[in-house]
Amino acid sequence: MRKKVGIIGGGHVGECTAMYLAEKNIADIVLVDIIEDMPKGKGLDLLQAGPLRGYDCMVVGSNDFADLKGCDIVVQTAGLPRKPGMTREDLITKNADIIKNCAEKIKQYAPNAMILMVANPLDIMTYHAYKVTGFKANKVFGQAGILDSTRFRAFVAMELGISMNDVQALVLGGHGDTMVPLPRYTTVSGIPITELISKDRIQAISNRTRDGGGEIVKLLKTGSAYYAPAAATVEMVDAVISDRKRVVPISARLTGQYGINDLYIGVPAVLGSDGVEKIIELDLGKEELDSLRKSADTYKDMLKVLGY
Repeated sequence: MRKKVGIIGGGHVGECTAMYLAEKNIADIVLVDIIEDMPKGKGLDLLQAGPLRGYDCMVVGSNDFADLKGCDIVVQTAGLPRKPGMTREDLITKNADIIKNCAEKIKQYAPNAMILMVANPLDIMTYHAYKVTGFKANKVFGQAGILDSTRFRAFVAMELGISMNDVQALVLGGHGDTMVPLPRYTTVSGIPITELISKDRIQAISNRTRDGGGEIVKLLKTGSAYYAPAAATVEMVDAVISDRKRVVPISARLTGQYGINDLYIGVPAVLGSDGVEKIIELDLGKEELDSLRKSADTYKDMLKVLGY
């Protein structure tokens, strides 16, 4: 029986996620949004592209959360986007009610599904969904470090004038201004970038990575990024649906790893058919560990806004 993926939110991130996922042809897709008929039109349009794009999975749009029934994983993209001058953290109270409502619908109609959070502020909303649903922590996770690491990879490749495919990168911490790029775990065909790029340029690239989403928000002026976030999301969905056991940085609930407890934050983990199957605890240097814990402390304070 074909797997089924639900996507809540038919905006740019949701529609691009549906498109990229359809082209992988690994699962049927239901796109849910409360705007009347809009997701139905987008679903039908994507379905009709199948014969030309080489996929035959079913893609449907719906205004009814009941159509999430039978989903193996639900991607939560619905939420207000950032606008110029706003941080991801500014969105806490604005998006908390949206996430609560959607999480309750997932629990009602797809109680066996996993939840992949994409809405911002991501680490906070992932924790919020975990609490609202009561699902096991390994079944609720967020798309964070994989996107940030992808941006880091792109900037490194641009700096060196090389193929992006040869760059591997690692970014930990919260999906926000306190993220922690790790240059010594960032390589080009196995060569650490510390041997290829000067220290000041690495710092500049790290800073641009931290502001990667904000840079796009400023340029778009009316919204936030969607192509790269959707691509990163589909990598995670594929890891779960296809049980790929991918080692990727994601927002996962820590239970003492890195000295952090009961908090969602970006760390490397094994992602497969059972969700977060293992959290990998790296031997971080003092400065790296301090930065990660500082990021965690920031999010602990933010959770207090929601009463946690």
